[in-house]
Amino acid sequence: MNIDLSGKKALVGASTSGIGKAIAMQLAASGARVTLMSRSLEKLESVKQSLSTENGQQHQILQVDFTDYAAFKSNITAYFVKNSVDILVNNTQGPPSGTALEKKVEDYQQAFDLLFKTVVLTTELALASMKEKQWGRIINVASVSVKEPLSFLVLSNSIRAAVVTWAKSLATEAGTFGITVNSILTGYFNITSLNAKKAKEQGVSEGEILKQLEASVPVKRIGDPAEYGYLVAFLASDRAGYITGTQIPIDGGKLNSL
Repeated sequence: MNIDLSGKKALVGASTSGIGKAIAMQLAASGARVTLMSRSLEKLESVKQSLSTENGQQHQILQVDFTDYAAFKSNITAYFVKNSVDILVNNTQGPPSGTALEKKVEDYQQAFDLLFKTVVLTTELALASMKEKQWGRIINVASVSVKEPLSFLVLSNSIRAAVVTWAKSLATEAGTFGITVNSILTGYFNITSLNAKKAKEQGVSEGEILKQLEASVPVKRIGDPAEYGYLVAFLASDRAGYITGTQIPIDGGKLNSL
């Protein structure tokens, strides 16, 4: 099955590393014109140079700080004054780890701004042109913790669950315009920065962290970010036009729930 996104414009959040970068690279490889969105200008420029231009695409970058909502609102609003997108991938870095007993109400507000308000605002701005074109793809990067919460990720558990239920509501309303809305529930992936953090917290090597993760997954390995990109490219294509309002796990069978 050939995934051809030629002529489509995509905006991908947190796209200078890990899953976001893999998504951007696959969308570009499928022919889409990609706008990379992240905080580091140096990394944005570097990743932009690595994107495929076989179809003559001219990719763009957008420097934003997801943790500063006021500044983010200004930058993303200015972007949509001059640009429109067909494919929106909502993705940000996660909030700090911690348990419910450790976190204060201010922590939840910060996580809400980071994970929810940025997503809703960006989607609201993107929807205008999608509705005019009667075509659009909104894809949210979420987590398996939405279904099976992790005690040490209470902020992510709570706010990502809000994003997923909001997306389900939006899907029922956006479908009439030819717009699909789906959320991906992320399992364990080979992301070096996250593995290094876990290793430091536990006082073990990164190799030991990988072994722990692999042992907990039914397929006995963790995911390659490129595999994530394949799923997003499919959901972004015409081939997936009848898939909407879903929450799709990509976790090697890690979830125990239905």
